[in-house]
Amino acid sequence: MSAPDEQRKGLGFGAAAYLMWGAFPLFFPLLAPAGTVEILAQRMAWSLIVVLLLLRFGPGFGGVRAILHDRGKFSSLTAAAVLISVNWGVYIYAVNSGHVVEASLGYFINPLVTILLGVVVLHERLRPLQWAAVAIGLVAVVVIAVDYGRLPWIALVLASSFGLYGFIKKGIGVAAVDSLAVETGVLFVPAIIALVIVQVQGNLAFGHSSVGNSLLLASCGVVTAVPLLLFAASAGRLPLSTLGLLQYMTPLLQFVVGVGIRHESVPFSEYVGFGLVWIALTVLSIDGVRYQRRALPDAVALTEAR
Repeated sequence: MSAPDEQRKGLGFGAAAYLMWGAFPLFFPLLAPAGTVEILAQRMAWSLIVVLLLLRFGPGFGGVRAILHDRGKFSSLTAAAVLISVNWGVYIYAVNSGHVVEASLGYFINPLVTILLGVVVLHERLRPLQWAAVAIGLVAVVVIAVDYGRLPWIALVLASSFGLYGFIKKGIGVAAVDSLAVETGVLFVPAIIALVIVQVQGNLAFGHSSVGNSLLLASCGVVTAVPLLLFAASAGRLPLSTLGLLQYMTPLLQFVVGVGIRHESVPFSEYVGFGLVWIALTVLSIDGVRYQRRALPDAVALTEAR
């Protein structure tokens, strides 16, 4: 298959993944009367079952065994599992408590958090436009915090947890299915304990509500695994710049759902804050495209010199 065909497939896979993630605010309310803790635990447990089935009828368990025998990778994925569970839990709470717009803000500012992690942890040097984007993003958070009368903690927790999750995963270099198998495996026992506690408290919806509700809760595994696999298929076919621009589909769709479908109230000052974030992301995207265009001739010249 030609490179353009591969890129078209990658674009389709990526768009499908981000579209599914963007539609999550429409899915989680359907799981009522299940609460945040049960939805999170069901998501962890069923995701592991789905991934194990994919491995059983797909590439097999060799990759998972290799991770389990590598203490460094296993420790990193354990930390990643904790971070993604925090991210999932806060996001489910945000959706089911009427804070979809604030959740979308978290994923809008996630690229800025990633840049800050590079500066703080890896001591990377930023280009002027990157500094400008970070500064604009910080001003946006301040504007929204003043409007709220508090820090937008949902947005900040979502951005920082997912930023750290991506930061950890970036250096591990394992297949998406193998990684998800280890992460959900780490989370499986805590998920079962949480479900037992919810059952003892008399609040478990699974098996006690309608059959449709139980089936929807069980579908959390598929809903979690499918977009991750689509994303992995997309990442291998698309340039990083294209993938980076595609990622804004998710928070944009979440914002549209929060305002247009969930009818969440968004004061003018919050629109100002979001506008600043979008300006920061535009600056960041322009800088990324310019940097890649400059780097390409240098890479070609280096290749020719060799």
